[in-house]
Amino acid sequence: MSEAETLFEGRYLRLMRRQGWEYAERTNSRIAVIIIAVTPEDRVLFVEQYRWSILANTIEMPAGLVGDLEACRGEDMFAAARRELEEETGWTASSFEFVMAGPTSSGLSNEVIAFVRARGLHKIGPGGGDASEDIRVHEVPRAEAARWLKARMEEGYSIDPKLYAGLYFIDHEADGRPVIGT
Repeated sequence: MSEAETLFEGRYLRLMRRQGWEYAERTNSRIAVIIIAVTPEDRVLFVEQYRWSILANTIEMPAGLVGDLEACRGEDMFAAARRELEEETGWTASSFEFVMAGPTSSGLSNEVIAFVRARGLHKIGPGGGDASEDIRVHEVPRAEAARWLKARMEEGYSIDPKLYAGLYFIDHEADGRPVIGT
């Protein structure tokens, strides 16, 4: 394999080139976790926030980087899932299950995202993110989630396509089998 050339390095990202291909690397964490969370009232948890990279409000599932902050170095994906779920939504879970992991944009970045299913949810706080975030929490009835997302898209929101994989994983394992105990 040929050596990679660093073109630019910022605080959290590095722009690289290998064999003529330019791509971005995260410098603080390579793994992100997306949390599939359904409340006891059968409502899917979504978060809304403004994303400067696309200059738009987005609707996403709760998510975050694994071990990206100094205080979180060495955490595993389940600890990150718990931290991000609580911080962003004000909900916690009694357990978390790994569903699958893969690249977010293999032609652009080395980032990998892991889908984690949260079980046994209960409300513990208001959510809204940390001091650097302005997150709005949406609790949407599961049966209405796809329609609700389509309506937000028509209103001009950017909808993260990974949401649809997350909705599938509420009821299905990565191999298509039904989830037991949902």
